[in-house]
Amino acid sequence: MLSQKLQAALNDQINAELASAYLYLAMAAHFEASNLVGSGRWMRRQAREEVTHAMKIFDFVHGRDGRVTLAAVAQPPAQFGSSVEVWEQVLKHEKGVTDRIHQLYALAVAENDYPTQTMLHWFIDEQVEEEKTATTILEQARMIGPSNSALYFLDRHLGKEAEG
Repeated sequence: MLSQKLQAALNDQINAELASAYLYLAMAAHFEASNLVGSGRWMRRQAREEVTHAMKIFDFVHGRDGRVTLAAVAQPPAQFGSSVEVWEQVLKHEKGVTDRIHQLYALAVAENDYPTQTMLHWFIDEQVEEEKTATTILEQARMIGPSNSALYFLDRHLGKEAEG
Protein backbone atom coordinates (compact mmCIF):
# COMPACT_ATOMS: atom_id res chain seq x y z
CA MET A 1 0.00 0.00 0.00
CA LEU A 2 1.15 3.54 -0.75
CA SER A 3 1.99 5.94 2.05
CA GLN A 4 -0.21 9.02 2.24
CA LYS A 5 2.75 11.22 1.32
CA LEU A 6 3.61 9.19 -1.78
CA GLN A 7 -0.04 8.87 -2.76
CA ALA A 8 -0.42 12.67 -2.58
CA ALA A 9 2.74 13.15 -4.66
CA LEU A 10 1.51 10.69 -7.29
CA ASN A 11 -1.85 12.49 -7.40
CA ASP A 12 0.02 15.76 -7.93
CA GLN A 13 1.90 14.11 -10.80
CA ILE A 14 -1.37 12.96 -12.39
CA ASN A 15 -2.47 16.59 -12.30
CA ALA A 16 0.87 17.74 -13.75
CA GLU A 17 0.58 15.25 -16.62
CA LEU A 18 -2.94 16.48 -17.40
CA ALA A 19 -1.71 20.09 -17.22
CA SER A 20 1.00 19.11 -19.72
CA ALA A 21 -1.70 17.78 -22.03
CA TYR A 22 -3.53 21.12 -21.76
CA LEU A 23 -0.33 23.01 -22.49
CA TYR A 24 0.36 20.94 -25.59
CA LEU A 25 -3.23 21.38 -26.78
CA ALA A 26 -2.85 25.15 -26.37
CA MET A 27 0.36 24.97 -28.39
CA ALA A 28 -1.43 22.88 -31.02
CA ALA A 29 -4.12 25.56 -31.26
CA HIS A 30 -1.42 28.24 -31.65
CA PHE A 31 0.38 26.36 -34.42
CA GLU A 32 -2.83 25.47 -36.24
CA ALA A 33 -4.01 29.10 -36.09
CA SER A 34 -0.67 29.99 -37.71
CA ASN A 35 -1.22 27.39 -40.46
CA LEU A 36 1.57 25.22 -39.08
CA VAL A 37 -0.67 22.17 -39.19
CA GLY A 38 2.14 19.62 -38.92
CA SER A 39 3.45 21.23 -35.74
CA GLY A 40 -0.11 21.33 -34.44
CA ARG A 41 -0.53 17.64 -35.19
CA TRP A 42 2.74 16.91 -33.36
CA MET A 43 1.50 18.86 -30.31
CA ARG A 44 -1.84 17.00 -30.38
CA ARG A 45 0.06 13.72 -30.29
CA GLN A 46 2.08 15.00 -27.33
CA ALA A 47 -1.13 15.96 -25.55
CA ARG A 48 -2.50 12.43 -26.01
CA GLU A 49 0.78 11.02 -24.73
CA GLU A 50 0.57 13.15 -21.58
CA VAL A 51 -2.94 11.85 -20.88
CA THR A 52 -1.56 8.32 -21.30
CA HIS A 53 1.14 9.15 -18.73
CA ALA A 54 -1.50 10.41 -16.30
CA MET A 55 -3.51 7.21 -16.76
CA LYS A 56 -0.43 5.07 -16.19
CA ILE A 57 0.01 6.69 -12.78
CA PHE A 58 -3.76 6.60 -12.16
CA ASP A 59 -3.80 2.84 -12.75
CA PHE A 60 -0.68 2.35 -10.64
CA VAL A 61 -2.19 4.18 -7.66
CA HIS A 62 -5.35 2.08 -7.90
CA GLY A 63 -3.30 -1.09 -8.29
CA ARG A 64 -1.58 -0.28 -4.99
CA ASP A 65 -4.92 0.17 -3.19
CA GLY A 66 -4.46 3.92 -3.24
CA ARG A 67 -6.99 6.62 -3.89
CA VAL A 68 -6.81 8.95 -6.87
CA THR A 69 -7.97 12.48 -6.18
CA LEU A 70 -8.20 14.76 -9.17
CA ALA A 71 -7.54 18.47 -8.81
CA ALA A 72 -8.38 21.33 -11.14
CA VAL A 73 -6.05 21.62 -14.10
CA ALA A 74 -4.44 25.02 -14.53
CA GLN A 75 -5.37 26.98 -17.62
CA PRO A 76 -2.47 27.09 -20.10
CA PRO A 77 -1.34 30.29 -21.79
CA ALA A 78 -3.54 31.44 -24.65
CA GLN A 79 -0.78 33.29 -26.51
CA PHE A 80 2.59 32.08 -27.70
CA GLY A 81 5.42 33.72 -29.59
CA SER A 82 7.45 32.50 -32.54
CA SER A 83 7.99 28.87 -33.40
CA VAL A 84 11.40 29.00 -31.72
CA GLU A 85 9.86 30.47 -28.57
CA VAL A 86 7.27 27.70 -28.45
CA TRP A 87 9.95 25.02 -28.76
CA GLU A 88 12.01 26.76 -26.06
CA GLN A 89 8.96 26.57 -23.83
CA VAL A 90 8.50 22.88 -24.68
CA LEU A 91 12.09 22.10 -23.65
CA LYS A 92 11.79 24.15 -20.46
CA HIS A 93 8.53 22.38 -19.63
CA GLU A 94 9.98 18.91 -20.23
CA LYS A 95 12.96 19.73 -18.00
CA GLY A 96 10.48 20.72 -15.29
CA VAL A 97 8.65 17.41 -15.73
CA THR A 98 11.98 15.61 -15.42
CA ASP A 99 12.67 17.40 -12.14
CA ARG A 100 9.23 16.39 -10.83
CA ILE A 101 9.81 12.74 -11.76
CA HIS A 102 13.22 12.79 -10.07
CA GLN A 103 11.66 14.24 -6.90
CA LEU A 104 9.00 11.52 -6.95
CA TYR A 105 11.68 8.88 -7.36
CA ALA A 106 13.69 10.32 -4.45
CA LEU A 107 10.56 10.17 -2.29
CA ALA A 108 9.95 6.54 -3.30
CA VAL A 109 13.57 5.72 -2.40
CA ALA A 110 13.27 7.51 0.95
CA GLU A 111 10.14 5.50 1.72
CA ASN A 112 11.64 2.20 0.52
CA ASP A 113 8.73 1.85 -1.91
CA TYR A 114 10.25 -0.48 -4.48
CA PRO A 115 7.17 -0.90 -6.70
CA THR A 116 6.89 2.87 -7.12
CA GLN A 117 10.61 3.10 -7.88
CA THR A 118 10.20 0.44 -10.56
CA MET A 119 7.19 2.20 -12.10
CA LEU A 120 9.05 5.52 -12.13
CA HIS A 121 12.01 4.00 -14.03
CA TRP A 122 9.76 4.01 -17.10
CA PHE A 123 9.08 7.73 -16.62
CA ILE A 124 12.76 8.50 -16.08
CA ASP A 125 13.62 6.79 -19.38
CA GLU A 126 10.70 8.54 -21.09
CA GLN A 127 11.92 11.95 -19.94
CA VAL A 128 15.38 11.34 -21.38
CA GLU A 129 13.70 10.78 -24.75
CA GLU A 130 11.32 13.74 -24.34
CA GLU A 131 14.16 16.16 -23.59
CA LYS A 132 16.24 14.80 -26.47
CA THR A 133 13.36 15.21 -28.91
CA ALA A 134 12.53 18.73 -27.70
CA THR A 135 16.19 19.74 -27.92
CA THR A 136 16.50 18.39 -31.47
CA ILE A 137 13.38 20.20 -32.70
CA LEU A 138 14.41 23.43 -30.95
CA GLU A 139 17.87 23.33 -32.51
CA GLN A 140 16.35 22.70 -35.94
CA ALA A 141 13.95 25.63 -35.45
CA ARG A 142 16.88 27.84 -34.43
CA MET A 143 18.90 26.79 -37.50
CA ILE A 144 16.01 27.80 -39.72
CA GLY A 145 15.91 31.33 -38.40
CA PRO A 146 13.42 33.57 -40.18
CA SER A 147 13.18 31.35 -43.29
CA ASN A 148 9.51 30.61 -43.92
CA SER A 149 10.30 28.02 -46.58
CA ALA A 150 12.53 26.07 -44.20
CA LEU A 151 9.89 26.38 -41.45
CA TYR A 152 7.39 24.89 -43.90
CA PHE A 153 9.60 21.82 -44.35
CA LEU A 154 10.15 21.40 -40.60
CA ASP A 155 6.40 21.70 -40.07
CA ARG A 156 5.76 19.12 -42.76
CA HIS A 157 8.32 16.76 -41.19
CA LEU A 158 6.73 17.12 -37.74
CA GLY A 159 3.30 16.39 -39.19
CA LYS A 160 4.54 13.20 -40.82
CA GLU A 161 6.32 12.19 -37.61
CA ALA A 162 3.08 12.70 -35.66
CA GLU A 163 1.24 10.38 -38.03
CA GLY A 164 3.65 7.58 -37.14
